[in-house]
Amino acid sequence: MLPQVAPAERHMIALDLDGTVLDHGQHGDDQIPAEGYIDPDLARAIRALHEAGHEVIIATGRSVDATLPIVEALKIRPTWVIAANGAVTLKRDALAPRAYRSEIVEAFDPTSALKKIRKQLTNARYAVELAAGGFLYTDQIPAGTLPANQRRVPFEELLGVQASRVVVFSPDEQLESFMSAVESLGLTHVSYSVGTSSWLDIAPDGVTKASALELLASRLEIDRSRVFAAGDGRNDIDMLRWAARHGDAVAMGQATPEVQAVASRVTGPVEESGLLHALRDRFPELSALV
Repeated sequence: MLPQVAPAERHMIALDLDGTVLDHGQHGDDQIPAEGYIDPDLARAIRALHEAGHEVIIATGRSVDATLPIVEALKIRPTWVIAANGAVTLKRDALAPRAYRSEIVEAFDPTSALKKIRKQLTNARYAVELAAGGFLYTDQIPAGTLPANQRRVPFEELLGVQASRVVVFSPDEQLESFMSAVESLGLTHVSYSVGTSSWLDIAPDGVTKASALELLASRLEIDRSRVFAAGDGRNDIDMLRWAARHGDAVAMGQATPEVQAVASRVTGPVEESGLLHALRDRFPELSALV
């Protein structure tokens, strides 16, 4: 157990999940389960920092439904959880279902963006995560990070709703041509990021993991020099750039060059416990525990 930190000395520790906390690859001959593998030493380090009084905040592109089981697997009870790439911020509430309630939900009408994208990506699959909860989709897409409450609908039923996130998945498209098509769309009044596969996440204008963390840092009165953030995807770029201005922004070793370029440092890849090494560098007291 680490000694308790004074409130004025606590850090904000913002952690992406997939590819940062969660490993989806292989360890030797053992196939990692679909929900991902968490290094036990890493989980122990995260719990120790949380129990010492630091503000550990999960900041993920996952839906709420797919995020809270990972929080439970880490055996932590953080006050704040950020889901849907910053569009949904949860606050711990013992009386709420699953002990969390939606504190902030950013929403937008995705009609314009969806119509533009459909003209360019004719074979793509489309889905909308509703601000009020639930998920509408036109064709099946990988669902590991998405809500359990799903309903298949015609494309037209995605228009005119209030969405916290739009997902576009085009499995037949090569990533390079997919990115080129997305860049040519000239999307405005939305925030978007392209994943490592042909997967596009669209959020309300100005909403990112960074915008959600900025709001929480102000509420919590945590100095920006005591921010630690770690991630590996293009949806982490804004978060890492924000953290790097005054604090510690760590890109995972397997991250693409454009992600690594905005971080203040690069650690090892997820399969080599890169996040654990980065946390030990920042918090040397962890070395005595793990």
